[in-house]
Amino acid sequence: MIFTRALLGTGNKKTKMNWFDYWIGHCWMTGWQSIKHSFQNWRDLMTGNWKDYALMFYDDPYEECNDCFWSYLGEDDTLPKEFLEHLQQMVEDIESGKEKLIPMDTVMDRLKNLKDDEEWDDVEEFEKDWKTLQELMEEDT
Repeated sequence: MIFTRALLGTGNKKTKMNWFDYWIGHCWMTGWQSIKHSFQNWRDLMTGNWKDYALMFYDDPYEECNDCFWSYLGEDDTLPKEFLEHLQQMVEDIESGKEKLIPMDTVMDRLKNLKDDEEWDDVEEFEKDWKTLQELMEEDT
């Protein structure tokens, strides 16, 4: 079962986390969230309520529920403090306009045109985007 969860302990408009935010707000709360999911799976296994665990017609619902239970026991959703602060800083940079976003539709359209060997409508715009991409790659190295 694949789904996303909120990053617990990350506040709005904050780019640095203090000790309390990280250990209590993120690590401790994420641990309790994992325990909760493990108990929900255990309950479903014990009561025979596993019919909703089959995603495909050929899946065995019991096996899927059992697999979810054992995977939740070994799951650790806690993330390093530095990584969470980096994510918060990236969000802050995007919201403040410091970083420019390139719409994914534009990128995919250009890749499709390139794949189909069609001529580029706006070569100058492509060269500008390519230069920006190269600069970003140089910053990372």
